[in-house]
Amino acid sequence: MIQLEFIVDGPPVSQQTRRKERLKEWKEIVRQEAEQYWFPGQKTAIGLVMLQITYFYDIVGMDVDNIVKPIQDALIGLAYVDDEQVTDVLVRKRNLSGNFKIEDMTPTLADGFARGNEFLHILVADAPDQEVLIS
Repeated sequence: MIQLEFIVDGPPVSQQTRRKERLKEWKEIVRQEAEQYWFPGQKTAIGLVMLQITYFYDIVGMDVDNIVKPIQDALIGLAYVDDEQVTDVLVRKRNLSGNFKIEDMTPTLADGFARGNEFLHILVADAPDQEVLIS
């Protein structure tokens, strides 16, 4: 069951940036966007969760390993109580000018493409079976 799916416009800010104020602002933007998709009555996950992030970029995409942490931190207290609950992370980037096929497109992801610029598609869901390593 998907707990939270949302879009953030523009390129992400790297965890490695020297501009710490910009990183703080980026986390706030991620949080604000997530809150817009958080429907009333939805409860913060208390169990294990997985995080899936796809960065759709125009020209140059940043290293995927620098994308995760700011987003993960921004969702603490909203999607999950603490980021130690995140057991699985899938981060990828795709060039918007490249060839790729999307199966089972959600309305939220379709909204991201309709905006016509770089964006991140972020999904927080229940963690997969912890006793299965490859599925």
